[in-house]
Amino acid sequence: MRTTLTLDDDVAALLKRVLARRKAGLKTVVNEALRVGLRRMSAPPERTTRYRTPSVDLGRCLVPSIDDIEAVLAHAEGDWHK
Repeated sequence: MRTTLTLDDDVAALLKRVLARRKAGLKTVVNEALRVGLRRMSAPPERTTRYRTPSVDLGRCLVPSIDDIEAVLAHAEGDWHK
C-alpha cells in the first residue's frame, strides 16, 4: 500500500537516527517500526501489581465524637479556643 505520511519533527529526528545506525532503507525501517509499535499498541495492557496501603493501628479515639467539632477543639486546645 502506498501512502503519504507527515511526520512530526521529533519522529523525523528519531527516524533519521535509526536510518543512520542501521544502514537500512526508509521503507524497511518504517515498516519495522510500525510492526513493533502496532503489535505493542494492540496487545492487552500489562498487568501491574496493585499497591496496598499498609494499615496502622492508631489506638482508641481520644475524643468522644469527632462529629462534634467544638468538643474536639475544646479537648485539643482547652476552653479558650473560642
